[in-house]
Amino acid sequence: MGKFLPGLLAAAALLAGCAATVPPIEGVVWQIDNATTEPKGDWQRLGVRRLLVQWTVVDGTAFIGGTSLPAGEKMPDWQNIAAQPWAQEVIVGLAGKFDERGARGDIEGLVTLSEQVAKTPPPVKVAGWYFPIEIDPTWTEAPKLGPLLAKLPRPLWISVYDSANVGPNELAGSLAKWLPKDVGVFFQDGVGVHAREPYVAVDYIKALTRQLGKERVRVIAEAFRPQVGGGFRPATLEELKPQLATYAGYPIYLFEGPRYVSPQLVQGLRSAQQQ
Repeated sequence: MGKFLPGLLAAAALLAGCAATVPPIEGVVWQIDNATTEPKGDWQRLGVRRLLVQWTVVDGTAFIGGTSLPAGEKMPDWQNIAAQPWAQEVIVGLAGKFDERGARGDIEGLVTLSEQVAKTPPPVKVAGWYFPIEIDPTWTEAPKLGPLLAKLPRPLWISVYDSANVGPNELAGSLAKWLPKDVGVFFQDGVGVHAREPYVAVDYIKALTRQLGKERVRVIAEAFRPQVGGGFRPATLEELKPQLATYAGYPIYLFEGPRYVSPQLVQGLRSAQQQ
């Protein structure tokens, strides 16, 4: 056995290097609020060319023109955003609420408002639409959403997570029973909130892919971690690198670009892509 040890060590080192190689990143998520109306970053260095905007109307405040709702304190410069290399295509978020319980209690109202919002999209290259409702197994009334989604434009996306840890197969199977077949899913990996490890998140991605099809599944990699004293902080390079490497081969979106993925972090990830 001893004579094989150097070769085994070399193979292990090679595998370890591959495991830490960061794959190309497809997109970043931007969650608009009054404090974050000017997204800035160099995420295109990681391969990003798609921007997922969480919402354009939230809690009755509009961050786009063309609605009768009160405008945000400062409107985003959508034309400037559209010119950014990381926003060559934009998945436009519709109407939502900051409070999840409040959003789930007003689904019909948000769908109706979203129909209006979709008629006056921002001046960007729209690659799809995102209805900002987050689905998890504890929301037993989620299937009622199915018929309502027919009112919204396509391509359409929602997001899903597993707070109850029911497991990949149950989550994917239950979703497949009621979700319209032309609606895609962003799976929130749960790594940022320490709900699971990345290798477990992959099991969810695989199960969703089996049930829904490859083209309907994207993964949201949480680029944050809990902060001492409450709230969240950006993930460190050492935390984020293996997380992203685990998702190689899948379409990855970083949550959330402006708040958590700084130029310094991009530089570290870019170096890890070149290993």
